[in-house]
Amino acid sequence: VQMMESGGGSVQAGGSLRLSCAMSTGPVRLYAMGWFRRSPGKGREGVARLDSDGVTAYADSVKGRFTISKDNDKNILYLQMNSLQPEDSAMYYCAGAHNPLLPGIVDDLWYHHWGQGIQVTVSA
Repeated sequence: VQMMESGGGSVQAGGSLRLSCAMSTGPVRLYAMGWFRRSPGKGREGVARLDSDGVTAYADSVKGRFTISKDNDKNILYLQMNSLQPEDSAMYYCAGAHNPLLPGIVDDLWYHHWGQGIQVTVSA
């Protein structure tokens, strides 16, 4: 499984960015796909999740601002980020799990496949 993020960059507070994650999964079925982020001095935190049945979940800090989606034809996972704030600045990672997960935003240790990450910087 290969996953590669794109679409990061710098934006002013209140702006928007859309992250993309191009996935090459071969015969592996992903039960869940997610976006995580890591800020300096912090652990990697779950941001959004999309299950293979279409169920989504979001961290409280991004609810109403971020939207996770997937283009099944192109096998690309997206994270639309609106109303960005400086505290959203982080390295963002896409991830996939090839086992079913408990509902909601779960720890990163339950995911098996990861992209290399992409930087998002939001200036005040």
